[in-house]
Amino acid sequence: MNGMKIFLLSATVLLACPALAQTTRYDVQTMNFDLWCQETAKLDPDRCDKRLPADEKQFDAYRAKIEKYELPYLKRKESEQLLDQNVLHNDPVGDPIDKNYQRQTQTVPTTNNNSTDPQ
Repeated sequence: MNGMKIFLLSATVLLACPALAQTTRYDVQTMNFDLWCQETAKLDPDRCDKRLPADEKQFDAYRAKIEKYELPYLKRKESEQLLDQNVLHNDPVGDPIDKNYQRQTQTVPTTNNNSTDPQ
Protein backbone atom coordinates (compact mmCIF):
# COMPACT_ATOMS: atom_id res chain seq x y z
CA MET A 1 0.00 0.00 0.00
CA ASN A 2 2.84 2.39 0.83
CA GLY A 3 4.46 1.66 -2.53
CA MET A 4 1.24 2.58 -4.32
CA LYS A 5 0.96 5.88 -2.41
CA ILE A 6 4.53 6.77 -3.25
CA PHE A 7 3.94 5.89 -6.90
CA LEU A 8 0.78 8.01 -7.09
CA LEU A 9 2.45 10.90 -5.29
CA SER A 10 5.47 10.83 -7.60
CA ALA A 11 3.23 10.57 -10.67
CA THR A 12 1.24 13.59 -9.48
CA VAL A 13 4.41 15.60 -8.92
CA LEU A 14 5.74 14.69 -12.37
CA LEU A 15 2.49 15.73 -14.00
CA ALA A 16 2.34 18.98 -12.05
CA CYS A 17 5.94 20.04 -12.79
CA PRO A 18 5.33 21.10 -16.40
CA ALA A 19 2.47 23.28 -15.19
CA LEU A 20 4.84 25.02 -12.79
CA ALA A 21 7.52 25.51 -15.41
CA GLN A 22 8.13 28.94 -16.89
CA THR A 23 6.06 29.48 -20.01
CA THR A 24 8.08 32.35 -21.49
CA ARG A 25 8.71 31.84 -25.18
CA TYR A 26 11.72 33.55 -26.66
CA ASP A 27 11.88 34.72 -30.25
CA VAL A 28 14.63 32.35 -31.34
CA GLN A 29 15.33 32.85 -35.02
CA THR A 30 15.88 29.81 -37.21
CA MET A 31 18.95 29.86 -39.38
CA ASN A 32 18.83 29.13 -43.09
CA PHE A 33 21.83 27.61 -44.87
CA ASP A 34 21.19 29.54 -48.08
CA LEU A 35 21.00 32.92 -46.35
CA TRP A 36 24.07 32.14 -44.25
CA CYS A 37 25.98 31.00 -47.33
CA GLN A 38 25.28 34.11 -49.38
CA GLU A 39 25.05 36.83 -46.73
CA THR A 40 27.37 35.74 -43.95
CA ALA A 41 29.93 33.56 -45.69
CA LYS A 42 29.69 35.68 -48.89
CA LEU A 43 29.96 32.65 -51.14
CA ASP A 44 28.89 32.47 -54.76
CA PRO A 45 25.20 31.44 -55.20
CA ASP A 46 26.21 28.56 -57.48
CA ARG A 47 28.47 27.18 -54.77
CA CYS A 48 25.72 27.60 -52.18
CA ASP A 49 23.34 25.60 -54.37
CA LYS A 50 25.82 22.70 -54.38
CA ARG A 51 25.75 22.49 -50.56
CA LEU A 52 29.22 21.08 -50.25
CA PRO A 53 29.91 19.01 -47.11
CA ALA A 54 32.65 21.45 -46.07
CA ASP A 55 30.22 24.38 -46.35
CA GLU A 56 27.57 22.55 -44.36
CA LYS A 57 30.15 21.75 -41.71
CA GLN A 58 31.07 25.46 -41.48
CA PHE A 59 27.38 26.36 -41.28
CA ASP A 60 26.77 23.86 -38.47
CA ALA A 61 29.75 25.24 -36.52
CA TYR A 62 28.50 28.80 -37.02
CA ARG A 63 24.96 27.86 -35.98
CA ALA A 64 26.21 26.07 -32.86
CA LYS A 65 28.24 29.13 -31.88
CA ILE A 66 25.28 31.47 -32.35
CA GLU A 67 22.79 29.19 -30.57
CA LYS A 68 25.14 28.96 -27.59
CA TYR A 69 24.70 32.69 -26.98
CA GLU A 70 21.24 33.38 -28.37
CA LEU A 71 19.04 32.11 -25.54
CA PRO A 72 21.09 33.76 -22.74
CA TYR A 73 21.07 36.97 -24.81
CA LEU A 74 17.28 36.85 -25.20
CA LYS A 75 16.83 36.14 -21.48
CA ARG A 76 19.09 39.06 -20.55
CA LYS A 77 17.27 41.32 -23.00
CA GLU A 78 13.90 40.39 -21.49
CA SER A 79 15.25 40.94 -17.98
CA GLU A 80 16.52 44.39 -18.96
CA GLN A 81 13.16 45.27 -20.50
CA LEU A 82 11.34 44.18 -17.35
CA LEU A 83 13.72 46.21 -15.20
CA ASP A 84 13.19 49.23 -17.42
CA GLN A 85 9.42 48.79 -17.42
CA ASN A 86 8.83 47.85 -13.77
CA VAL A 87 11.51 49.78 -11.92
CA LEU A 88 12.82 52.66 -13.97
CA HIS A 89 9.59 53.81 -15.63
CA ASN A 90 6.99 52.59 -13.17
CA ASP A 91 6.00 55.75 -11.32
CA PRO A 92 2.46 55.35 -10.00
CA VAL A 93 2.47 58.87 -8.55
CA GLY A 94 3.37 60.54 -11.81
CA ASP A 95 6.04 63.18 -11.29
CA PRO A 96 6.27 63.76 -7.54
CA ILE A 97 7.31 67.30 -6.63
CA ASP A 98 9.66 66.19 -3.85
CA LYS A 99 11.88 64.47 -6.47
CA ASN A 100 12.11 67.50 -8.78
CA TYR A 101 14.16 70.44 -7.48
CA GLN A 102 13.02 72.78 -10.25
CA ARG A 103 9.36 72.27 -9.39
CA GLN A 104 10.07 72.77 -5.70
CA THR A 105 11.63 76.18 -6.28
CA GLN A 106 9.25 77.31 -9.00
CA THR A 107 7.40 80.53 -8.19
CA VAL A 108 3.69 80.55 -8.71
CA PRO A 109 2.34 83.73 -10.28
CA THR A 110 -0.19 85.44 -8.10
CA THR A 111 -3.16 87.29 -9.43
CA ASN A 112 -4.02 90.63 -7.92
CA ASN A 113 -7.79 91.02 -7.91
CA ASN A 114 -7.58 94.47 -6.30
CA SER A 115 -5.77 96.15 -9.18
CA THR A 116 -7.27 99.32 -10.51
CA ASP A 117 -5.44 99.24 -13.84
CA PRO A 118 -7.94 99.36 -16.68
CA GLN A 119 -7.00 97.24 -19.59
